[in-house]
Amino acid sequence: MAKIARALVSVSDKRGLVEFAKALNASGVELLSTGGTSKALRDAGIPVVDVSTFTNSPEVMDGRVKTLHPRVHGGLLMRDNDSDRKDLNELGGKPIDLVIVNLYPFEATVVRGAPYEEVIENIDIGGPSMLRSASKNSARVTVVVDPDDYAMIAMTLAAGGPDLATRKKLAAKAFSHTAAYDGAIAAYLTSFSDDETRTEFPGTLSLQFERAYPFRYGENPHQKGAFYVERNAMKGSLASAQSLGAGGKELSFNNLVDCEAALDAVREYERPAAVVVKHTNPCGVAVAETLVEAYRRARDADALSAFGGIVALNRTVDLATAELLKETFLECIIAPAYAEDALDLLQTKKNLRVLSTGAWLEPSHKELVWKRVGGGIAVQERDGSGRGEVTGGKVVSKRAPTPEEMKSLEFAWRVCKHVKSNAIVLARGETTAGVGAGQMSRVVSVEIAVKKAGELAKGSVLASDAFFPFPDGVEAAAKAGITAIAQPGGSVKDADVIAAADAAGVAMVLTNVRHFRH
Repeated sequence: MAKIARALVSVSDKRGLVEFAKALNASGVELLSTGGTSKALRDAGIPVVDVSTFTNSPEVMDGRVKTLHPRVHGGLLMRDNDSDRKDLNELGGKPIDLVIVNLYPFEATVVRGAPYEEVIENIDIGGPSMLRSASKNSARVTVVVDPDDYAMIAMTLAAGGPDLATRKKLAAKAFSHTAAYDGAIAAYLTSFSDDETRTEFPGTLSLQFERAYPFRYGENPHQKGAFYVERNAMKGSLASAQSLGAGGKELSFNNLVDCEAALDAVREYERPAAVVVKHTNPCGVAVAETLVEAYRRARDADALSAFGGIVALNRTVDLATAELLKETFLECIIAPAYAEDALDLLQTKKNLRVLSTGAWLEPSHKELVWKRVGGGIAVQERDGSGRGEVTGGKVVSKRAPTPEEMKSLEFAWRVCKHVKSNAIVLARGETTAGVGAGQMSRVVSVEIAVKKAGELAKGSVLASDAFFPFPDGVEAAAKAGITAIAQPGGSVKDADVIAAADAAGVAMVLTNVRHFRH
């Protein structure tokens, strides 16, 4: 393996740069650099050769042109043969064995709302060109785009640098990096309408994910699958969650989908809350003064369905909660954090997956969501609404909800948003009593929720994710003893539906907001 003799360094992200450059210099590697990177290295007392000296060509146009030169790209693309060496020698160039480049912060510039002209100036030209040249020639050249790889490269210097297999992996990483960069640029430039207004749905949508790990299988045993994570995934998202389990099985396809459903639902509540999910639907949700009480109520709301479920909590899990969690067979628990003694206890549970989100996302956080359809994807804004829609709604019945009913309706409404349509949620206080999900007929969802609730249906309140097309759903609810209903309204039969509520003495609030979930 040829020793690394010369490295070209040009980075925007200067994390770990000085330490890595010192290791390279100590190994006798000549460093070529430009602009701010060159200054940072010199300020640290590290010898540097300016690229303009290497090329015998000055930087021009305020630094726009500095590395786009035959001596640079010849030094990168030179293969280890006599013909290429001869050509490079005639150019007056020298081989470059290592490229350390990360690109202008284009995405960060867009995110902070910089003006168009500044965004355009943060489109890197020379950086991607060098990365592509170096990556194409990974048979000889090592390319590094991620500061987290510096330590690994430094460890190989005594042996002459990374082996071929490592160089190929680093080249693939670099091409992924430039592909995502180009995708971000295309998305930005195509996000402007004819009147120069920027929209959130660009003309070109490039999605870039990195494979985290393969599943044992997909949704069913005959399907293969893998988990891919978004580049720069938001802190607090499922992709950034840390696995704290004691071992056993990886999360499966179904586990991940259920974890996301549970996590999204539990974010809705400010006070200690617990959500138990089965097959993407909340089967038990509760809010209480303590986390252990919230989980107890959520579990007991449908103890049969809780077996083998996914639990999400919105507080650090303490020992008392962990002891209660340990009583039931669960597939996975996800929470912001865990007390040390609580984690020690949960890790004794065989095959229980324990996830920590660390940071916590607000329920109103914005992102695009999508579903795969034949030949494309359907894209939309995430549904970040749901708070205050009942209390801010219109009372249309003769009897207004009591303060207690209104509080319970607001709770049930937030749960309903996370239940598959047609969705009906019954609640007593701030605990679910029965959930009807995924039915083709709304009245059937009411009947299922009532059956689930049993005796608890009497005196409960009801939330419906969409309007009642006929009075039959309200009549079934009233017959079961439900006292108040929150629903969007908007049916041609609204007058008949409201009349049915009045006939039964049921309070009704129209939110004018629908929360379908397909």
